[in-house]
Amino acid sequence: MTKHTPSGMSPEMVGVDTVPTDELAPNPHNPRMLFDRVDLDVLKESIHKVGILVPLTVYRDSRKHQLVILDGERRWRCAKELKLRIVPVNVVREPSLVQNIVTMFQIHKLRADWELMPTALKLEVLMKELKEKKDKRLAVLTGLDQAVVVRCKKLLDYPKRYQDLMLDPDPDQRVKADFFIELYVVRNDRVVNKMPWFRKEKFTAAMLKRYREKKLKAVTDFRIVKQHISNAHKAGKLRPISDRLREFTENSDLGVDHLELASVQTSAHASAMHRRVEKVLSEVEAIDPEEWLGEEDLWKSLERLAAAIRKKLTEAGRRLNG
Repeated sequence: MTKHTPSGMSPEMVGVDTVPTDELAPNPHNPRMLFDRVDLDVLKESIHKVGILVPLTVYRDSRKHQLVILDGERRWRCAKELKLRIVPVNVVREPSLVQNIVTMFQIHKLRADWELMPTALKLEVLMKELKEKKDKRLAVLTGLDQAVVVRCKKLLDYPKRYQDLMLDPDPDQRVKADFFIELYVVRNDRVVNKMPWFRKEKFTAAMLKRYREKKLKAVTDFRIVKQHISNAHKAGKLRPISDRLREFTENSDLGVDHLELASVQTSAHASAMHRRVEKVLSEVEAIDPEEWLGEEDLWKSLERLAAAIRKKLTEAGRRLNG
């Protein structure tokens, strides 16, 4: 299939008009699927006072012979509730499926109050239609930030039952996309997926239970979980971290600190100190004694450092030998 470019994506404007409110239909390809009551009430009050100031953008569906909304579904919903007989519209030519979705993305530029899961579902349609998976290309086509495209693709990795939780019409029951995005880094970690006990869906369900029971300080706790796993992997402590992560999964009363292995922390601290020692060593070796001869405080510090190093080396030698 020929790749589409942003040029020519926007449907051509064919006129401005007013139409009966009941003749309009919502767009089945609107990336926005959730309309929370509080936000609608604020807009409804504004329209009640001053009317619809920005016309809706619509097109005529050639198959259903019906006017369909490209931009302005919230205004239209409020107009219906207020029983407004007519609404102002900008009429554009009927877009293709790809034009339809891309135009709506570019009109809205992912407004702050949009939920991410509906956006991900429409992005999935574009990916299939255009046979395009590259993040940068999709960002150019939709006008979305590339980071948003990446986040959307992470959500598409989840089974439909989890996606539906992000689409719940009730904001109090809806699970925020951020939970699943942050969980993704642990759920899809290659090291974790090789652990003998690990089952992706069982782990996801356990973390969702923990989230709903408010036993996560924040969804960013999964970044800490990921860091503990990475540190243990680098230290060659896969068996202990596997056991700790299994316990963390099965017992929601355990905190993220349960994943902290003392031996791993010591190893990480030693690695960090090694880097600092190498830097100091390089600086000491670069000293010109004749030029720095008068810097008495420095020489005294180096003497104390040398004494401390000799002491620790002696202690370590004793333990190694005996």
